[in-house]
Amino acid sequence: MQIAAYIDHTVLKPTTIVADVERVCAEAKEYAFAAVCIPPLFTKKAKELVSGSNVKVATVIGFPFGYSAIEAKAAETVLAIIDGVDELDVVINISAVKNNDWQFLANEINALMPIIKSKQKIVKIIIESGILTKDEIIKCCDIYGAAGVDFMKTSTGYAEKGATVEAVSIMRTHLPDNIQIKASGGIKTYTFAKELIDAGATRLGCSSSIQLVKEAMQVN
Repeated sequence: MQIAAYIDHTVLKPTTIVADVERVCAEAKEYAFAAVCIPPLFTKKAKELVSGSNVKVATVIGFPFGYSAIEAKAAETVLAIIDGVDELDVVINISAVKNNDWQFLANEINALMPIIKSKQKIVKIIIESGILTKDEIIKCCDIYGAAGVDFMKTSTGYAEKGATVEAVSIMRTHLPDNIQIKASGGIKTYTFAKELIDAGATRLGCSSSIQLVKEAMQVN
């Protein structure tokens, strides 16, 4: 398995500096990762750093808690697109989920999708599966499946629980076949990464990316 092709090489810590972005972009090019995922401030810089390669640039919207106003998320999205982003990892409003305000969530995604798709960008919706019930995950699959997102993503990495095989399996069962799954949060070993892929994940958000590649080389 060419694990590198599944990986979004990620640095999203609040103390991220230019040197961190330079490092992950260089590593992404060297190892042929699918993308780098970096804070919005560095989107334009990352595009310059990965130019000439197949590495995509992803950034986050409404990160990490998701409770930004819809208008704020829309503005973040527009600015990221102006800066040249390829993929947008959008945190949903978790508070709305917990309040069963599904109409709010429908309004939120319906406000963002035209902006993103008018520019042919990829959208990954982060639902923070580790703090949702099974029924809430399924309901998210229904809403975002109907909205036509490109990926559903498990986690930000900031909740107490990250990606799980169970969550990926639930999502794969309840999402349309054409919608992919990104597992993210706590993926530190090749064994776990492969379990997530076997459960249906087609992208992995990792900061331990190089370690996974080296472990994969030993196994394969």
